[in-house]
Amino acid sequence: MQVVCSQRMSLPFTADPVALYRSIRQLKSSPYMYYLNLEDFHIVGSSPEILARLEDEKLQSDLLQVQDVEGRMKKMILRWNKIMVNDPKEIAEHLMLIDLGRNDVGRIAEPGSVEVTEKFGIERYSHVMHMVSNVEAKIKDNLSAIDLFRATFPGWNCVWSSKIRAMEIIDEFEPVKRGIYGGAIGYLSWQGNMDMAIAIRTAIIKDQVLYIQAGGGWVADSVPELEWKESLNKGRAIFKAAEMVQEKLEG
Repeated sequence: MQVVCSQRMSLPFTADPVALYRSIRQLKSSPYMYYLNLEDFHIVGSSPEILARLEDEKLQSDLLQVQDVEGRMKKMILRWNKIMVNDPKEIAEHLMLIDLGRNDVGRIAEPGSVEVTEKFGIERYSHVMHMVSNVEAKIKDNLSAIDLFRATFPGWNCVWSSKIRAMEIIDEFEPVKRGIYGGAIGYLSWQGNMDMAIAIRTAIIKDQVLYIQAGGGWVADSVPELEWKESLNKGRAIFKAAEMVQEKLEG
């Protein structure tokens, strides 16, 4: 049993949310970057992870595992690459993610079409490194992007396994509702295509306060201090961008 428990963090923010979005883009922190003005509040995010993508009946889901290392030095990057692809615990957890993702996709895919197209790839962004595998398949002829969304939501990386029991534990122990954290941001097109990112590394700005939520996977032998530090590192890119914007405003 593994559960992703998260914490909410906040800081005062009086600058323009659009300026924060531009600052995040300068950091090049993730492949998905977005800004939404919803009048009462703003959403600014830089998610590194696909929930699911459907394009011309071909679907894709990424399984992503995080290492909370900043990795600015080349030697450190090479060292962590080696650790991630050789550590038995990391490999076991990632193999479980692959199996879970294949099971999700397999429910709506044409028989025999499910394929792991990339395995144990390493991707590095501004403040974290990820081990990534891709699962691809052909969706059944009678199903749509909505069926793909239902099969894959919520993403495993924000709840873990077993999914329903993990969500029950999260609901019992987390002191605040998650809101958008662990949700999805993306689009559904008129052509039937879809591209959804998991809403992580995502900030809510409301009433001059910036909120961000992040967490880590807990098992029986997890070290609380390390899990707490991991959640801080996951929010670091947005906090750094917010500080840059605030400093310009105050200066």
